Amino acid sequence: MRESMSRPPLVREVPIGELGTGLLAMPATARWFYLLAHGAGAGMRHEFMEAIALALAARDVATLRWELPYMAAGRARPDRPAVAEAAVRAAWTEAAAHARELPRFAGGKSFGGRMTSGAHAAEPLPGLRGLAFLGFPLHPPDKPGVERAAHLAATAPSPLLFLQGDRDDLADLALLRPVVRGLGRRAKLTVIAHADHGFDVLVRSGRTRAEVLDELAAAIAAWMETVTRPRTRI
Repeated sequence: MRESMSRPPLVREVPIGELGTGLLAMPATARWFYLLAHGAGAGMRHEFMEAIALALAARDVATLRWELPYMAAGRARPDRPAVAEAAVRAAWTEAAAHARELPRFAGGKSFGGRMTSGAHAAEPLPGLRGLAFLGFPLHPPDKPGVERAAHLAATAPSPLLFLQGDRDDLADLALLRPVVRGLGRRAKLTVIAHADHGFDVLVRSGRTRAEVLDELAAAIAAWMETVTRPRTRI
């Protein structure tokens, strides 16, 4: 059998306890592990979720995509925060079996990322190295506010990475920037030029979807490297 045929598939379906199954992308060069939750309107097999998982794999980041109970059951209405946060905790516990010895991070797209940080704020996720948000949903469209960020202070001292498009109608940057500053040096904001909440860009921007995905993946990998880099003592 040729070597290329004997290698395990990059993405495979794996069990995650009572939550059913998830999609594990484990590159041979993996240096970090990211538990990746989906947004409110689309599950773990959505085109964006698949594309970002592959882009992250190319940057040595393993991902485990999973689904919140409402999405797994085929319901349109998202779970209540208490239900979603319990699911995050269950997914995090199950993910340890797939993460090997890699440093573990969590977060996700929009609603999934917010529910993950809510779970961590309520009770720290054991072994978590940091939270990465792919479009933090700071407020509903046309209803600017910062109430959804109130729990983030309770995630201390965990590092936080916010990746936001400058056309995101769920996160006015004029509101998000002060929120991030208020969280101190542990929080970092990376703005993706010309991108909306789904990280889509206009044709006239001159940017391609592939370029945006690579920028997202590169930012996440660079941040993870910084977070896990050993501190030198003087």
